[in-house]
Amino acid sequence: MENDAATLYCPNEYCQAANPLTHKYCQRCSTPLPKRYLWAVADSVILGSPGEILADRYLVIGQSIILDLKPGLLPQIPELDNLYHIKAYLKLIPYRLHIPQVYGIISLHEGKSQPEILVLEKPPLSVDSTYTQVHLCSQLTAAWDDASSMRQMNWLWQIAHLWQPLLTEGVGSSLLDPYLIRVEGGLVRLLELRFDQQTAPTLSQLGVFWQQLLKNAKPAIAEFLKQIIDALIDGEIHSSEQLITVLDQGLTGLGIGSCRRNSPIPSTNIKIITQTDTGPSRQRNEDACYPPSGVLVSKPPQQTALAIVCDGIGGHEGGNIASNLAIETIEQEVMQLTSVADENIDPFRIINNLEQAVALANDKISQRNDTEHRQGRQRMGTTLVLALPIGHEMYITHIGDSRAYWITRHGCYQVTLDDDVASREVRLGYAIYREALQHSGSGSLIQALGMSKSASLHPTSQRFIIDEDAVFLLTSDGLSDFDRVEELWETEILPILGGNTNIEDVAARLIEIANTKNGHDNVTIALVHYQVKYGEPDIILQADIPTITSTSLSKSSASKTVDLTPRTTNVTALSNEYQQPQGTSETKPRRTAKLPLQLLIILGVLLGAGGLGYWLKIQREPQSTITPSTPSATPQPTTTTTPTPQSSENPQDLSPSTDDQTPASE
Repeated sequence: MENDAATLYCPNEYCQAANPLTHKYCQRCSTPLPKRYLWAVADSVILGSPGEILADRYLVIGQSIILDLKPGLLPQIPELDNLYHIKAYLKLIPYRLHIPQVYGIISLHEGKSQPEILVLEKPPLSVDSTYTQVHLCSQLTAAWDDASSMRQMNWLWQIAHLWQPLLTEGVGSSLLDPYLIRVEGGLVRLLELRFDQQTAPTLSQLGVFWQQLLKNAKPAIAEFLKQIIDALIDGEIHSSEQLITVLDQGLTGLGIGSCRRNSPIPSTNIKIITQTDTGPSRQRNEDACYPPSGVLVSKPPQQTALAIVCDGIGGHEGGNIASNLAIETIEQEVMQLTSVADENIDPFRIINNLEQAVALANDKISQRNDTEHRQGRQRMGTTLVLALPIGHEMYITHIGDSRAYWITRHGCYQVTLDDDVASREVRLGYAIYREALQHSGSGSLIQALGMSKSASLHPTSQRFIIDEDAVFLLTSDGLSDFDRVEELWETEILPILGGNTNIEDVAARLIEIANTKNGHDNVTIALVHYQVKYGEPDIILQADIPTITSTSLSKSSASKTVDLTPRTTNVTALSNEYQQPQGTSETKPRRTAKLPLQLLIILGVLLGAGGLGYWLKIQREPQSTITPSTPSATPQPTTTTTPTPQSSENPQDLSPSTDDQTPASE
């Protein structure tokens, strides 16, 4: 229910006109009117009745759902001393695809029993096209029965990937509460976080929770899930890495089974188109893309589908050289990587090889900089975002602030997190994202290709299970700045999924929008249209739990991220010379070297022989009287004081000075 008297204020700071809630654009200046529906972490009785306006800003819709009537204003931010209450949300920002982020707080009247209410943005809400009906997405337990076997497995796979990160931040209990676990299409999304009590939840408890899903599991996976759940409860699966490995077996089996059932019809059909443009305000194009701009690639008949977008850094100093060098290097490496059949692809190998390709591209650009004696801001570099679809999976790797968006019939999701100062501050728990964006230099990059050695480079890689038609948009900031993608996806990109337009026309339209509504930079985009045909396979999966050995687990733990959600990368800002400061790399435990048994035996024999020879020599020499010397004072041991290293989370260490900030990509 909405208040007919409520008005939505224009976010344009030079306008701020009041508009009816039904309007999508400001009636005075035509600025888009964002409707930010938020989730209030509070009892609905305390929150207020539908139609009530809180703090002269938030309209109560109902069931803890509120609408921000003044989206152009910065929300009220908690005091720095109180951030520890919400640090779990902040540090889990790399998982914001599944976890809502802190928007701000609402201060109520002093007479209220709960004077401050935490407000979360992008919760799992479903909004109709007219923006008049808003309700919570379905609980996983309610949507389970109607889901395909691939989607059921996909949901559990996502929960398994969230388990350890949430457990580390003391909120693992959130994955045991059916009310909090919502699903939006193929995505698992949490309504809010539930803090653990005195003891952390266990995988055995997760197994008990999953038991209620067994009854309506699809036939192909019912026995498989039963074996997993029994192993969880009995403690045979004792780590989230082991659980993920077993679930990966099931996903692979379902993908192969579906392909066989649908043969000779391909289970996936992929089309890729790219476009790049200099833009109205630049003299040259520093961006680059693969496939070449305007070329349409289809798989099949092509064996490999790959999309790359690079945004060069350095302007006339060589940003275009860096971006093209990155494209050339990675394209060659990936073509070799995907020469095997889809069913033989190892996800860990894919991720590792993608990141090795990125490292190789980085070294080539860096070596070019060194050869040409480029220093500081004269060094050329580039951002990168790539998409590699294989079977029913999509792999995304990125570095810098070029982005990837995932568009389905349910919504538009930004799946990459910019490698900039603002994101770093949130990851470290120092600031709320919208507040961090207000700080000076918040958009400065903390890493990019070509600026330093690969040892200090930390690309983020993600793996998605695709169980419905989707479009992935890769874009430089020439389009993504000023929230243009969030503004246009529904009218410009979503029609692709309905067959109402083709990706070639959409690509041209996106370039036009970027040039007319932004126009401050080069713009490059890639569209990947993913069409999926999935049929329930005539197979009965079996879980191969006993084969998950300690060796395979160590391989899983040592690998880069291969899941739907990204790991937290090194968030240290680059220095003025584009080098990361000393002492900020992740500390790894030292391993004690172990001598081979054969070497120990040889050493023992040599020592024994030496000792015997010395004894024989003593026996042959004449005995002499040994006069003990006067004992000297026993020296006192020297105590060395080792300075305690500063924590890498010290904001003074990590926040770059104005001169040290890496400029945003050109």
